[in-house]
Amino acid sequence: MGVIGGTGSGKTTLVNLIPHFYDTKTGSVYVNGRNVKEQGMQSYLREKIGVVPQKAILFKGTVRENLLWGKADATDEELMQALKIAQADEFVLQKGGLDAVVEQGGKNFSGGQKQRLTIARALVRNPEILILDDSSSALDYATDAELRKEIRALKTTTFIVSQRASSVMHADKIIVLDDGKAVGIGTHETLMQECEVYREIYHSQYDEQGGAV
Repeated sequence: MGVIGGTGSGKTTLVNLIPHFYDTKTGSVYVNGRNVKEQGMQSYLREKIGVVPQKAILFKGTVRENLLWGKADATDEELMQALKIAQADEFVLQKGGLDAVVEQGGKNFSGGQKQRLTIARALVRNPEILILDDSSSALDYATDAELRKEIRALKTTTFIVSQRASSVMHADKIIVLDDGKAVGIGTHETLMQECEVYREIYHSQYDEQGGAV
């Protein structure tokens, strides 16, 4: 599921309702047929949902220690597999592997590298639902495409929040938000025909031949 819209349109607010980070004012949110407000659902949601926020947060220590926050008993093999899916294995190996030092806040890594490490940390948990909240904004288009290809192969229910049309256009369904309202829901092809807001976003990023602006 892709979620797209301009700054302040409500993208993060929408996906944060799924893990019950806060309550709805009206209506209800259900995960696997259960209301997220049900007693006992909080621990279930923590276990089943992996959330990668807009700002990549890393802790002082090693790459291994940072990834184990996602799953404390993960094996090195599981950690390396998560890094591979997140397109992070190559630069981690170059820096010394799982024992590579991570400075406070990850300041010895680039913005894109930090984003990929936080995605790997969420993937280690093998979540049933994965929420990527604009968490690939610092990646180049090729790396972003490879990341989405790998995640799609996992067959995990995935919400990709982005301001990039390229990040969501291949999703099974896309929600277009504008000023807190869903102004379009459908595939890329359908929205290009029926949703003016989506067309505007797309044409601001691509020329008439489909090349990136």
